[in-house]
Amino acid sequence: MTEDGRRRRGDGPHLWTPVFVAGLLLVTGVVIALDVTTGTAVRLFPLLIFLPAIVSGLGEVWQTVVASVWVVVVEVITGIHLRGETDDILLATGFTALFGVLSVLGCRYRVRREEEVHRLRSAAAALQRLIVRPLPLRTADVVVDGLYQPVEEDTMVGGDMYEVAPSRRGTRVLIADVQGKGLPAIGTALAVLGSFREAAYREETLTGVVAALENTVVRQNTFASMTGEPERLVTALVLDIGKEPGVEAVNCGHIAPYVIHDGDAHQANLGEAAVPLGLASLTQTPRRGVRFAFPPGATLLLCTDGVTEARDPDGAFYPLEERLRAWALDPPAGLARTLGADLREFTRAAPRDDIAVLTLRRTETSLRLFRPTS
Repeated sequence: MTEDGRRRRGDGPHLWTPVFVAGLLLVTGVVIALDVTTGTAVRLFPLLIFLPAIVSGLGEVWQTVVASVWVVVVEVITGIHLRGETDDILLATGFTALFGVLSVLGCRYRVRREEEVHRLRSAAAALQRLIVRPLPLRTADVVVDGLYQPVEEDTMVGGDMYEVAPSRRGTRVLIADVQGKGLPAIGTALAVLGSFREAAYREETLTGVVAALENTVVRQNTFASMTGEPERLVTALVLDIGKEPGVEAVNCGHIAPYVIHDGDAHQANLGEAAVPLGLASLTQTPRRGVRFAFPPGATLLLCTDGVTEARDPDGAFYPLEERLRAWALDPPAGLARTLGADLREFTRAAPRDDIAVLTLRRTETSLRLFRPTS
C-alpha cells in the first residue's frame, strides 16, 4: 500500500514524505546543535533514540527504517565527533539499533492492523451497496433517483436502506434506518428489505405491508437476544403511489417526506408518527395510513437523518426545508446530488452517518391519467 493511496483514502495516520524528511533533519539538527554549542556534560543526542518510535506511530514502515538507520548513523558520528569513549559509543549504538528494530516491528504491526480494518470497512460498505439497488429506479408510476452514501469512517457502517417495489395496486416505496452500526445492523436491513419486497406485492393494504415488516424486526430481535446481540429498532416510511393524485403513507418514526411543487417546498403533514418497527407491542395505538397530495409535476423528497441531523462546525443543523425552497423555483436535474454537495459544503467535514436521499417524480405514462382529454 502506497503512502499516497493511504492519504487519499484518509485511512489512519500518515506522514507525508516532505514533512517526514524535514522533521527528521530539523529535530536532528536542533539536538546536535544544542550538544555542540552548549558543551554541557549531559549530552542530548542520545534522546534521538526515541525518534523512530515517533515515526512508527505516524508513518510507513520504510519511513521508520530510514529514521532508525539515520539515528544510528548520527549517534555514531556525533559520538566520534565529541570524542566519546569507544565502549560508550558501541553501547549507545547497540541500544539505538535495538530500539529502531522494535520501532520497525511496531510500525509493521500497526500498518497491518490498519489494512485489516480498512478491508473490513470496505467489505461492509460494499455489502451495503449490494443490498440496495443502484439508482435511478423506474416503475410504471414513478421514477426514483437519489443519493446513497454509506459512511466508512471508524466503525460507522450503518443500516440506511430503500426499496421500490411494483405491486398490483401501484408502486410501494420504502426508506428506513436501522438503529446501530456495523454488520449486525446491515443484517437487520437485509431482512427488512427481503420482507418488504415480498409483502409489497402480496399485501393488499399498506398497513399489511408494515405489519409484515414489524414481524420481521421482532423475529430479528428475538434471534439477537438469543445470540447476545443488542435488539434494534427500525425507523421507516412506507409509501403507496398509485393512479390517484394522492399518496398513502405509513410513518414509523421516520422523517416525513417533502413535497416540491409550483415553486414551493413543504413537509407533508402525516400527523404524529407511529412507533418505529420493533416497538408495536409497547403501544395500543395501531399504525394507520395517511394520505397527502402528490400532484402532477411535483417532486417528493425522502431522506434519512444523516441529512437532517448533519451539523456545521458551529453545531447548527442543516436547514433542509430552507434549501429545498431555494431550489423549488428551478429544481436541478440531479436534486439529490446537488443536496449532497451542498451538505458536504455546509458541514465542511466527512459525513458522520449514512446518507440516503430519494427523489420521486411521476412517469409520463402516469401523468397522462391526470391530463384532461380534448
